[in-house]
Amino acid sequence: MYLKVKKSFGPALKDTLFLRTYGLTKIPMLLLIAPKVLQLTNERCAIRVPLNRLTKNHNGSMYFGSLAIGADCAARLLTMRILSEHKNIKLELSDYQAQLLRPAYEDIIFSCDEGLAISTQAKRVGKDKQTLELAVTAWPSSHPTENPIAKFSFVISLENT
Repeated sequence: MYLKVKKSFGPALKDTLFLRTYGLTKIPMLLLIAPKVLQLTNERCAIRVPLNRLTKNHNGSMYFGSLAIGADCAARLLTMRILSEHKNIKLELSDYQAQLLRPAYEDIIFSCDEGLAISTQAKRVGKDKQTLELAVTAWPSSHPTENPIAKFSFVISLENT
């Protein structure tokens, strides 16, 4: 569940700049939706995606593609942080599911709290590929502890390079 995020500009700003630079060099679509890292620890990642002209659909709610990108950013950034300690492990997405629960008419916060599970699986990677299911939840920014907007599930594969 989403927890209140401390207002700190140090690490969150650095992580947001990293995410945007990564987007500039690897995934230009990230620049269009302008995700902002609210929290990134070894246990959790929280990202905010603003509702604006580029992220909403014809009904005025957040476009599914924007929701998918936000969820992917939360899961992938947390995984990349943990895998930075394991230089020889490659990450691949092998399955993706989304459950849209209601329309999103405001900024959305995506949270992934699977850091411990990622770290455990990364330590188990040897000759065999390890798979892991990561859950990401999308919350409205005005009420981050109430009913979620959407739930996402990513199955990732970790293997030695």
